Amino acid sequence: MRRLLVLLLAVVLLGGCGDDADDYCDAVADRQEELSEVVGAGQPDALLQSLDILRELQDRAPSDISDEWQQVVGSIEGLRDALDDAGVDAAAYDPQHPPAGLAAAQRKAIADAATRLGSAETAQALQDLDQQARDVCHTPLTL
Repeated sequence: MRRLLVLLLAVVLLGGCGDDADDYCDAVADRQEELSEVVGAGQPDALLQSLDILRELQDRAPSDISDEWQQVVGSIEGLRDALDDAGVDAAAYDPQHPPAGLAAAQRKAIADAATRLGSAETAQALQDLDQQARDVCHTPLTL
């Protein structure tokens, strides 16, 4: 009887994990084309434009990749927040020629956030997320 109970518990738990993965894979498939278009357009603020899509994927992702999603989404949000706090348009911002009147602290906050976004840690997290989508969902995050 105990073995049967353990087996049933395992089936329920694994079945639940499958549903999470299925939900996530459906989200990846549903948003893949739009994410590809936004990122592929090559706009300087493409990642900021894709933030809502990435948040949706993060919300639907299985727990085993939550750290990677937090790294990617948190890094993008950090840059967005630094730009917003400085009142700077992300699409027009040039760190070599910042807008007149931008305080040194604001320039530093933007530079720090951009560094975190461009870090090896964030790049690795994004690569891991794409690999996981390929392995589990049998499709990349973008086309």
